Amino acid sequence: MRKLVSLLCVMALSLLAMAQTNISLPTGTTLTVKLENNIATYSSKTGDPFSARVTEAVLLDGKTVIPVGATVQGRVAQLSEPRRISGRPTIGIFPEALVMPDGQRFALSASLAETNLHNGTEVNDEGQFKGRGHDGQDLTEIGMATGGGMVIGGLAGGAKGVVIGGAIGATATVVHWLGKKKSATLLAGTELVMELSRPLEMAPAAVAGQ
Repeated sequence: MRKLVSLLCVMALSLLAMAQTNISLPTGTTLTVKLENNIATYSSKTGDPFSARVTEAVLLDGKTVIPVGATVQGRVAQLSEPRRISGRPTIGIFPEALVMPDGQRFALSASLAETNLHNGTEVNDEGQFKGRGHDGQDLTEIGMATGGGMVIGGLAGGAKGVVIGGAIGATATVVHWLGKKKSATLLAGTELVMELSRPLEMAPAAVAGQ
């Protein structure tokens, strides 16, 4: 009987200690990481893995919960290179796991919030990285080609030739841009800020069971 009581006490103390070490980071907590591999719309494929290294420790109640050097692992979820002039290339990533420096692994649900890139790119409300679309220089070239067509058409056929030449110049240039892809790239070393979309439960018991 005494042995049974002692065993129950030990189990209770173990459960209590385990409960005290369980950590839950709330939704909205941010992780600042540095991408370790390139992701590009022209070379990557949906489903390709990616990894990123934590560069800023995550604190909870003044204590470090996720140290510098932990790794976020995931996969590429979306890639697109629209041919439309108004379209923008898109990269979507899906973080899946947080791997601690000691090897502990936790399920991670997060989305991309921002990057350190300032070149006309952005991250939208759905966590998608949007590359640059066709810019003012592109539209200027279309206008120049259209104008050039008008001049040539005018010299060849008068006023009517101006209209025809403009249409031919515009059509040829638009076809050119419809066939030209604008790519989006996240190079290794790019700083990403990810935001938890669900609480991150860091329970040693869960890790031991994996």
